[in-house]
Amino acid sequence: QVQLVESGGGLAQAGGSLRLSCAASGSIFSFFAMGWHRQAPGTQRELVAAITRRGETNYADSVKGRFTISRDNAKDTVYLQMNSLKPEDTAVYYCASGLVSADRPNYWGQGTQVTVSS
Repeated sequence: QVQLVESGGGLAQAGGSLRLSCAASGSIFSFFAMGWHRQAPGTQRELVAAITRRGETNYADSVKGRFTISRDNAKDTVYLQMNSLKPEDTAVYYCASGLVSADRPNYWGQGTQVTVSS
């Protein structure tokens, strides 16, 4: 069983930055692909950034060039650096881990709210 705890959400102005963190426990972190998903009201949850066990990254087109995902296997933590934030980035952001890939998660965090004001 893996436990994921997100932190770092909050309120930001358009053009600003936030950094999300996700601390994992309960299993060997380095075995898992990690990802950040988000869900805005009335929309489906979408994968915005993913990182493989080897550190390869992938991003949704909507966040490319603005968001950066990274992982620190020594700290069992994955990060999402969000720059040049837009109001449409407002959503609940969820950390997820998958043994196969980040778009097929086995475990989810509880979510953290990110609100971007215009």
